[in-house]
Amino acid sequence: MNYERLQSDKKDILIIDDTPDNLRILSWFLTKKGYSVRKALNWQMALTACQTLPPDLILLDIMMPEVDGYEICRRLKACQQTADIPVIFISALDDVFDKVKAFQIGGVDYITKPFEFEEVLVRIENQLALRTAQLEILKLNAELENRVQERTWELKKTLHKLQQEMSQRQQLQNKLLEIVLHDSLTGLPNRVLLLKRLEEALNRAKRESNYRFAVLFLDCDRFKIVNDSLGHLVGDELLIAITSRLQESLSPFDTLARFGGDEFAILLENITDINIAIEVAESILEKLSLAFQLSRYEVFINASIGINWGNHNYEKPEYVLRDADTAMYRAKALGKGRYHVFYPAMHQEVIQVLELENDLRRAVERQEFVVHYQPIICLNTDKIAGFEALIRWQHPTKGLVYPTAFIPVAEEIGLINVINFWVLESACQTLQILQNHPHIKNNFNISVNLSPCLFSLTKFIAYVDQIIDKTKINPANLELEITENLLMDKSDNIKKTLDALKERKIKLVMDDFGTGYSSLSYLHNFPLNALKIDKSFVQFMQENQQNFGLVPAMISIAHSMEMKVTAEGIETEYQLSQLKKLKCDFAQGHFFSTALDLESVLNLIAAAPQW
Repeated sequence: MNYERLQSDKKDILIIDDTPDNLRILSWFLTKKGYSVRKALNWQMALTACQTLPPDLILLDIMMPEVDGYEICRRLKACQQTADIPVIFISALDDVFDKVKAFQIGGVDYITKPFEFEEVLVRIENQLALRTAQLEILKLNAELENRVQERTWELKKTLHKLQQEMSQRQQLQNKLLEIVLHDSLTGLPNRVLLLKRLEEALNRAKRESNYRFAVLFLDCDRFKIVNDSLGHLVGDELLIAITSRLQESLSPFDTLARFGGDEFAILLENITDINIAIEVAESILEKLSLAFQLSRYEVFINASIGINWGNHNYEKPEYVLRDADTAMYRAKALGKGRYHVFYPAMHQEVIQVLELENDLRRAVERQEFVVHYQPIICLNTDKIAGFEALIRWQHPTKGLVYPTAFIPVAEEIGLINVINFWVLESACQTLQILQNHPHIKNNFNISVNLSPCLFSLTKFIAYVDQIIDKTKINPANLELEITENLLMDKSDNIKKTLDALKERKIKLVMDDFGTGYSSLSYLHNFPLNALKIDKSFVQFMQENQQNFGLVPAMISIAHSMEMKVTAEGIETEYQLSQLKKLKCDFAQGHFFSTALDLESVLNLIAAAPQW
């Protein structure tokens, strides 16, 4: 059935009449009323018109030649294509019109000649409206039937699928449990399964007073180097090999789990004392120290192991694992390739570090830092030549905290750059005060120690320029202290950065000379103005008065390269006199003064001391 007609505003009417005048009059009237009208003079024309495009309504004359209207109507109703088309009979007043027969064979209405056009129009509109409603009902019924069939089919499919799922459910659950609880690479239990077994061990320890267990947490120290340099495929192969060696040191009753990456955890059950766990750790370290013969490479690694002696006092299995992890990091901090046993105070130490990190973040926000200045003495004049800027943290509850306690933490949590730039700007503001002070005639230098990571910033020079422009200092009186670690970076960017500082007349000083690799090659390659001898070498002069160690050589090397030398950590008159004999240029230390606040610096300068 063609339901598209329901969407068209212009209905199609077929008039079957052998009288041309009737056709013309009706066609004119209906066309004028907005209908599409087709005409047929006999049965054959009517059949062709209906087969070409079924009309929405047929006006059929009773008195037709050869085949009368009744027969035409019967034939139309007998044909599936035209059976549902409404037929209105046309009859003259003087025709013999059998209304009962007309309705029995399928007619829906009749109109009489001569035509009353208003009547014709009303009857046509009524039948078309009925027809439209019938078609809409048929369409809705068809759609409903389709939906019922689709839903029935979907329900059958769903039922079939549910039956299949129920039959496969146990297998899928087993597979999913395997995936959830085991590592895909090594097949070992993962963190989830280990924690589950650890919880069982903890509960058993609470029930049975003689039951003991231990947890080992292991991290491979050189795995990342192998993985990054040789690729992940080699890394995966190495992890499988490590798993095999770990299993060699364990019994079938122990649980070895992989936590991802190169971390492993081991649960040792039914052990009598901590020494058994230590023996297992030593066995593992010994096995891992041997070369790993992989498919294409021979590699070496070591491991750091934390050992925690489990007991029933733990509330959660995660806490047992946490403390083993803490012990592992302590082993790593002590030099790697070793084990360390957890003791309760270690947890408090970790908490203190976390508190320090939080306090440090707040200190940056609240600007709780201050800068003190330690005098640097010219050994030719015995007068103050400058100052080194030294940061202090004015903690709200702990008082003055020295940089050795918080600078390493600042570097680890990414705050060192912010702190360094703050110190640099504070030092430049102090230098501005000294340069513009009406009673200070000397040109003092201020030295600032900078972290190597600052020099890798793309906008480092721009930041320095901004600070100099803001404070209006003479950059020739600014000294930046750098370490040997920075100079060991052979990248062109570091060299360009140092050259850019040199172009701005800023002096560059190598701090703690002699404590690192002390390669003389980078003394030639970088634009350094001075070296600072670490206080450990100065103290050695006091201990061995017959041999000054490396200090004379350091001074000689620096002078041969036209660099000045500053000795740090001067504490005695003897050290000072010997450094003067060695022609050392500058010195600083508690012998002269501790680090001072700005007001004390101004008072010291006003006192004009000499040593």
